[in-house]
Amino acid sequence: MRGMAMAFEIPRIPLAEWCDIALDWATAHFSGVTRALSAVVGTGIEATTDFLVDLPPWLVIIAFGLAAWRLTTIRIALFTVVGFAFLWNLELWRATMQSLVLVLVSTLFALAIGIPIGIGAAVSKRFWRVVAPALDMMQTMPSFVYLIPAIPFFGLGAVSACFATIVFAMPPTIRLTALGIMQTPPELVEAADAFGSSRWQKLFKVQLPLAIPTIMAGINQTIMLALSMVVIAAMIGAGGLGGEVWKAIQRLEAGQGFQAGIAIVVLAVILDRITQHIARHMRRDKA
Repeated sequence: MRGMAMAFEIPRIPLAEWCDIALDWATAHFSGVTRALSAVVGTGIEATTDFLVDLPPWLVIIAFGLAAWRLTTIRIALFTVVGFAFLWNLELWRATMQSLVLVLVSTLFALAIGIPIGIGAAVSKRFWRVVAPALDMMQTMPSFVYLIPAIPFFGLGAVSACFATIVFAMPPTIRLTALGIMQTPPELVEAADAFGSSRWQKLFKVQLPLAIPTIMAGINQTIMLALSMVVIAAMIGAGGLGGEVWKAIQRLEAGQGFQAGIAIVVLAVILDRITQHIARHMRRDKA
């Protein structure tokens, strides 16, 4: 019986080996380009962080408060000022600026890539059938896995964290951009067709404007995912508030870890309230 069991043993699929071969091939052929890109992006991230850190913190806090007031309400602006002042008081100002710059840079790249893909998925059902399973896989893949291919392409540091964050945080933008366009009321699409609108006119003058509130919801989710990934990416040298948490874990300093965790929560709430208010305001305008 044991011999029969061995005779009918199903061979293992060498998935890990295939992944290693693909990663080695991609690294050998594209690492030169990615390392050059890493130098450029890394310089930009470092220069922006140094610029914000070199300014007086009170000036940066006032600027953030005024920007929040202009974009949202006085209540959210006051919370922004108090929140950033609290982070300054905790002596986590540089780490906060590092995390904020990484989140904003990663989000901008994720939007620049994700929104066009979402538009393409909305206008092409065949493309959507390809994109949808990929999005499901990307959103269920453990976040730590994204750190593995980032290192051979970009090395340790902020750029690898930025790359992993872009890939991890992009799916909500793609999915909600596509769904927002596909959920345009059919009668409005038919009216645009009746007036002789071209495909592009219909997209940019009818479907995209109506989809903006849904797209904003995707942007909000992307920002939150970017912040969570930036914290995890401290494991590969990203620094910032995640770096403070990682140092506290290594040194078993519970108080420092809790303090850095509270700082991450404050930063997340500030970004969430601002983007949620903008999304609600756009939704009311469209209604």
